[in-house]
Amino acid sequence: MSYLILIIGFILLIKGADIFVDGAAKIAKKFGIPSIIVGLTIVSLGTSAPELSVSLIASFEGNNGITIGNVLGSNIFNTLMVLGVTAIIMPIVIKKNSVIKDYIINIVVSIVLLVLTFGRVLLNKEAALTRISGIILLILCTIYTVYLIKSAKSRKEEDSEEEEDIKILSCIIKIILGIIGIIAGGNLVVSSASDIAYSFGLSDKLVGLTIVAVGTSLPELVTTMIASIKGENDIAIGNVLGSNIFNILLILGVSSSINAIPISSSLLIDILFLIVISIILGIFMFKGKKDKLKLDKLEGLILVLLYIIYMIYIISRN
Repeated sequence: MSYLILIIGFILLIKGADIFVDGAAKIAKKFGIPSIIVGLTIVSLGTSAPELSVSLIASFEGNNGITIGNVLGSNIFNTLMVLGVTAIIMPIVIKKNSVIKDYIINIVVSIVLLVLTFGRVLLNKEAALTRISGIILLILCTIYTVYLIKSAKSRKEEDSEEEEDIKILSCIIKIILGIIGIIAGGNLVVSSASDIAYSFGLSDKLVGLTIVAVGTSLPELVTTMIASIKGENDIAIGNVLGSNIFNILLILGVSSSINAIPISSSLLIDILFLIVISIILGIFMFKGKKDKLKLDKLEGLILVLLYIIYMIYIISRN
């Protein structure tokens, strides 16, 4: 029964996020907000909505293992599986200057997480994300969002779409239904994932790193694959990098501001692994031509194999 509830929860989460983004994007368009800004903010936040919902609910309920496991697991899944599978289906080729800043920010944010959590050990304190750490992450999230908006405004607005008749009431209803779906789905995922963990004697951290992380990352997987197939490779890479950044800054920022999150020593390996695979991704992408980034099928396969090896490791670790 727990598995059925988990699946229903994931469906509600993903569909809720989709409806929310659609409604919010149309309202933004109605009020003349450029589509590039909508894409960089609302859509990026929308694909991170399942992770945010699950982590917040888990934080309120004291399931800190699911909170931190979900974020780390999602970022690792995004980097290895989402980009790996997408590259296997169709090699990703983009202009270097379109993602290089976000790529660097992605690595820096992961290092900041490492310092905030395990830097406390150097002060003879328990590794944790404290409320102060949460506030720092939220401040950085605000700075990053402002940077996104400013960089978007500096770009030329290339769409010349015809005005479409947008009904505000319909959009508001979509936003409300989306939020209800996200919250309800998040509750179902957290409760069922906890039940599954306890029934098998697994830690909630392991369930967060695996089942919950994969389920909440499905929007990123679908969005990235569709974007790549349509030739929108900037969106494919940008969606993953943006989502990873928001996952750490916003989700862990809000969650640890609600309740301090104790960090077990084993998670040091997971954070370091996230940093290492981000560097490997950079090595793959920044090779070759100076003005182009490319992720080919072989490199995609290597990323997928790294994820399989990581899964085997964390399951055996439990």
